Amino acid sequence: MQTLTYVYADQTAVLGPLSTFAEPHAYDLCDLHGERLSAPRGWEVVRLAFDPAGSGPTEDDLLALADAVREAARPVPVERLDPQAESSGNLGRESARRGHLRVLTTKPQ
Repeated sequence: MQTLTYVYADQTAVLGPLSTFAEPHAYDLCDLHGERLSAPRGWEVVRLAFDPAGSGPTEDDLLALADAVREAARPVPVERLDPQAESSGNLGRESARRGHLRVLTTKPQ
């Protein structure tokens, strides 16, 4: 897959690696259509080389992902889980956890 963008002021069509975000006036093309691309007469087609080694996540991306996972795995104080429970005096305690789900026990009344 490749992304095609136009620079109308320079009369240039740029065909490069698949874009990681949506952008107006950019078009994603399969490899077959990217190879067959032609531009209007007088326009220049710039084909940017695709580097498969540089397309993976960077070390910064992996560290940011690890930080996000650690943050999501931290236990949440019970008072923040259910604001209505605090007002009713029925605060619970986290007794078990499975993935993103938590089992809360309440105080006997």
